Amino acid sequence: MPVRPTAARPRTTVRPTAFVALCAAAPLLLTACGGGSGGDPDTLKVSFKQSTDNSVKVMDTYLADIKEQFEKANPGKKVELVPIKAPDAEYYTKLQQMLRSPRTAPDLVYEDTFLINSDITSGYLKPLDPYLAGWKDWDRFIDTAKAAAKGEDGKTYGVPDGTDTRGLWFSKDVFAKAGLPADWQPRTWEDVLDAARAIKKEVPGVIPLNVYTGKPVGEAATMQTFEMLLYGTNDGSSDPLYDKDSKKWITAGKGFRDALTFVETVYKEKLGPDVADALDPNVGTRVRGEWLPQGRLGIALDGSWLPQDWLEGSGHEWPEWSKELGLAAMPTQHGQAPGKVSMSGGWTWAIPAKAANPDLAFEFVKTMQTKANAQKWYVANSGIAVREDVAADPAYTAAQPGIRFFTDLVEHTHYRPAYPAYPKVSTAIQEAMEAVTTGDASVEEAARDYDEALRDAAGGQVTSK
Repeated sequence: MPVRPTAARPRTTVRPTAFVALCAAAPLLLTACGGGSGGDPDTLKVSFKQSTDNSVKVMDTYLADIKEQFEKANPGKKVELVPIKAPDAEYYTKLQQMLRSPRTAPDLVYEDTFLINSDITSGYLKPLDPYLAGWKDWDRFIDTAKAAAKGEDGKTYGVPDGTDTRGLWFSKDVFAKAGLPADWQPRTWEDVLDAARAIKKEVPGVIPLNVYTGKPVGEAATMQTFEMLLYGTNDGSSDPLYDKDSKKWITAGKGFRDALTFVETVYKEKLGPDVADALDPNVGTRVRGEWLPQGRLGIALDGSWLPQDWLEGSGHEWPEWSKELGLAAMPTQHGQAPGKVSMSGGWTWAIPAKAANPDLAFEFVKTMQTKANAQKWYVANSGIAVREDVAADPAYTAAQPGIRFFTDLVEHTHYRPAYPAYPKVSTAIQEAMEAVTTGDASVEEAARDYDEALRDAAGGQVTSK
């Protein structure tokens, strides 16, 4: 999403929902599933992911403001907001159903960077290069963010609205009870586990450490846990998942197994939530809305966007969070250089290939991405700026506690190899994580199963390190 997350923000394998079943079985009813503009040149349809937490209305509030600005500046034009209220994986499924037909394709859609290449390959999205060439603000966007929205053909298919980084959130109160320092900064993975062990021993009733795992939480497991570990191993000195030279996916090596071992250790030693809670698709909402604010969680490996849930009007207001929580960078496995690791993702605004009003859609993007509106969104969404002029603005860095910490992690961040096979590769990683979390498979067995799934996902285009 998220990474949001990429934001980054997540994907799972899900059973077809009633929505999908209805839309697939009855094309003539697709307009009821969120339909397209119906050929009306004066109505712009904007589809976006709405939070499943009814109290979190950050995106809704922001888009309502942009809609008002746009309609005022363009008399006679109307914006219809088409929210899709679903967990990330179901959102992707529903969105792809909509993109397949001119009857249902919105004019503008919110695309996770991890999925964008898959949708490009499927022919669902329109290249934006002709629009971008005449838009002076495009030069303000940082190159890494631009790259996240590019297809393998070199064309750009989305305008990024921010990025994210990830680190360790910890409860200062829980740490004090466990005899741990308020300025904690672990040097190795073992330091993280040792802190969780101290919490388990000294503060009963508190979850020592949350790391997302398994298919139900989708990309949150892959990116916010597994890749945060994998890219911090010695294998992470180059891309440990994809070999760009040979254009092949990499089978499970030592770093991959070490990352699985970390996940196995958390749940085998009962340092994490109960397995049933860990495999709840809504565990992220519990982390943000219950466990951290209520002092029931010691350490959370999570993203830069968490404070959006604690702002005034969010429904989970927690103005004291910056005093009650500490922040630490995730260390590399053995403390080897550069000592810290992060993953970054983000979301983009894209125009469907079958959109009825693509020109109007890009005008809406330009309204969203003025410096003032972009800055407003970064702050509201607890996002990391992808516009250089906003990142350099003192009002941005001072707007919220934690922004400087997470912005500084960009120096140590990595990006997923978001090629067309990545969603399937990600699912294979989640399956391996879930197997060691539940104890259904050993690390070696899970790694072998991953290699087999990887060959299927990548069409046999795999290599070993």
